[in-house]
Amino acid sequence: MSDQFSKKADAWSARFNEPVSDLVKRYTASVFFDKRLAHVDIQGSLAHAEMLAAQNIITAQDYADIQRGMAQILNEIDSDKFTWSLDLEDVHLNIEKRLTELVGDAGKRLHTGRSRNDQVATDIRLYLRSAIDDIVGLLKALRLALLHVAEPHADTIIPGFTHLQVAQPVTFGHHLLAYVEMFGRDTERMADCRKRVNRLPLGAAALAGTSFPIDRLRVAATLGFDDVCHNSLDAVSDRDFAIEFCAASALLMTHVSRLSEELVIWMSPRLGFIDIADRFCTGSSIMPQKKNPDVPELARGKTGRVNGHLIALLTLMKAQPLAYNKDNQEDKEPLFDTVDTVIDTLRIFADMAAGITVKADAMRAAALQGYATATDLADYLVKKGLPFRDAHEAVAHAVRSCEQRGCDLADLSLAELRAFSALIESDVHAALTLEGSVAARSHVGGTAPAQVRAAIERLKQQLQ
Repeated sequence: MSDQFSKKADAWSARFNEPVSDLVKRYTASVFFDKRLAHVDIQGSLAHAEMLAAQNIITAQDYADIQRGMAQILNEIDSDKFTWSLDLEDVHLNIEKRLTELVGDAGKRLHTGRSRNDQVATDIRLYLRSAIDDIVGLLKALRLALLHVAEPHADTIIPGFTHLQVAQPVTFGHHLLAYVEMFGRDTERMADCRKRVNRLPLGAAALAGTSFPIDRLRVAATLGFDDVCHNSLDAVSDRDFAIEFCAASALLMTHVSRLSEELVIWMSPRLGFIDIADRFCTGSSIMPQKKNPDVPELARGKTGRVNGHLIALLTLMKAQPLAYNKDNQEDKEPLFDTVDTVIDTLRIFADMAAGITVKADAMRAAALQGYATATDLADYLVKKGLPFRDAHEAVAHAVRSCEQRGCDLADLSLAELRAFSALIESDVHAALTLEGSVAARSHVGGTAPAQVRAAIERLKQQLQ
């Protein structure tokens, strides 16, 4: 039987009377995308083998042989000398077959007390845990890059918009800090997701556990898991952690997309608020004057890609009975692509954000349009004793008059302003300046330059 197994391509082929067709092999194989799990597969296998030896399920010599064989396999993979076989279907059987070639029966004993079901679930969790750690680090780098740009522009005035209409003046530093906050929440979500990723399914075997006297807590400790999955059926069939990661990634990419949209708008010659370094842009094949913000545009598009992966995983799991089903093979490509997309996007955005050129004069000129200090005039009247709704109406009349005359509220003389309310006095013009408007919002979370600088210092300390 031992010799028969070594000659057969499949670990289960003794059960069947005919070989799997080439079409079915290609259709069901996962090796050419799940081979990226090779390192974590070996890491998990070594921890499993160490436990088997400690529990006297395999001998110390078997464990030593497995260690030796796995070291060679790692070397072959890292030097791109490992031969991946479609006949062996996935990363697990490819590594197991090579291990058996190298160390003989010890390699065949490695699979004692486990199944590919709990093995792959463990591999994915190990892989995703590492990916989350990378993403958290990249989010920190992006937030620091945004802080780097925000700090010298804590008092650079830019129009704040609602409905893409000029609303009130804010500072550019304050505007960027909104994204620092968004990406901070993304960091929290990733860290929270990691807690549920970091539970060990190994030991659940195919679905019911194993009759061997294994020590799951030992394996969990060896691999750095916080706990084990406590139900064998759930352990092998659960993909909540992958869905949760994709949901957090979709929200992260939504924030990237919102920033991308603003970068595209700000870079437009119609506004000209910023410039992006040439290395993040492309030209036109026909229009020589063009400088297109391709990176933000593509990131905006890739957000839909990540959203699609979330829907794909939700749909994949929605009708699966317990426990493991072959459907779950389809979890890897969406998950892997989500990881790749998020990591690549964050890496490039941190670099791009740090090199943004700010055009403060254009920002200020835009803030002088659209009666951005109208709310300040209303607040001024309220402080003089006028009910807010009456103040709102008086300022609305003043704005309408300015529109007809083609001027700003700050351009009106004291006498002209008093025509709208007798409460207006000579101190009104201080309230109508852009600087006065932003300085008046001096509370935690406000756009006053002093508050923006305090927020930047607080965030820098958090990110140290």
